[in-house]
Amino acid sequence: MNGPERAAEVAAKLALLRDYLAQHGAAAIRLRGSDWFAWATAGGSNAVLQTTDTGVAEVLVTRDEAAILTDEIEAARLREEEVPDGFSFHVTPWAQVELRERYVLGLSGDGLVLSDRPYGDEQPLANGMRQRRLVLVDSEQERYRQLGRDAAEAMTAALRRARPEWTEYELAASGAAELWRRGIHPALVLAAGERRLPLYRHATPTHERIGARAMLVFCARRHGLYANLTRFVSFGGASAAPQDQAALMDVEATGLAAVVPGKSLSAVYHAFAAAYNHADRQSALDEHHQGGITGYLAREIVATPSTATELETGMAFAFNPSFAGLKMEDTFLLGPQGLDNLTLDPQWPAVNVQGRQRPLWLEIN
Repeated sequence: MNGPERAAEVAAKLALLRDYLAQHGAAAIRLRGSDWFAWATAGGSNAVLQTTDTGVAEVLVTRDEAAILTDEIEAARLREEEVPDGFSFHVTPWAQVELRERYVLGLSGDGLVLSDRPYGDEQPLANGMRQRRLVLVDSEQERYRQLGRDAAEAMTAALRRARPEWTEYELAASGAAELWRRGIHPALVLAAGERRLPLYRHATPTHERIGARAMLVFCARRHGLYANLTRFVSFGGASAAPQDQAALMDVEATGLAAVVPGKSLSAVYHAFAAAYNHADRQSALDEHHQGGITGYLAREIVATPSTATELETGMAFAFNPSFAGLKMEDTFLLGPQGLDNLTLDPQWPAVNVQGRQRPLWLEIN
């Protein structure tokens, strides 16, 4: 993934961070989270343990320095496989973490230190910096497109093999295996079978057999970016009632139509609320969030009645309107021509809804 385009992306982001330092009169920025590390390094990963939001290295940026702070265990691999040109390395023994802090103190002195995950006297990054992260540059968008295609193909492959005698664990394992095969981290894999599907919106898998129908959900991460999608499979024609599916597709279409540059994320929420009301499904709005902006987190910002975040071209979105036992979810990029579905698989059965291909249930006889 190295090359001139990645180097240019890193240089632009370091310039942005240094401008931010100057604006806030700060001496240094420390980026500890896996999300910010991936953003700053143009797709690098500091993750080893996948269940934490910080990793084995951090990015330190000052007016004159852009360094990766890590220990002797990780330095060689990070240098060779994860971190592009543009960064120096400050490596300390794993048992002497205090040496890292001395190094930062030596560069920052008594100056203000800002951080995405602040410790001690450090101060948090302002929302304006996060807003800049949400607007993806061309090279990020290209990585996202590749991730979306691969994640959608992984979903299709897993569900085509599914069988009603499988357990939810087996279905989730099939999905995770297809993601790993494509170099994608299965950050979240939900699976629900026939009995549990109408009961729970966030159905973590169990040993229960899936039976006549099932849902599979991915939050799939690669190069720090998340592709989020949901699909359903049925056996012997046991899919959702057509009228319910059509009603939910109309709800989703109303919400997606509100994703327009210059509008607020709350406007999208209110569009969904009006659509649920029109479908006489008002309670569904309270039973699950509707999703929102995605990117370097599965949900960067969830849409609420008061989310004032302004929508901009270059942002990514994953909305998930739902009824009991039924949900719609894909990952979209807002471009000059509107929303582009990054997780569309042409091989998956679909129907045209207001000019946009939307997934149906995969029926296996």
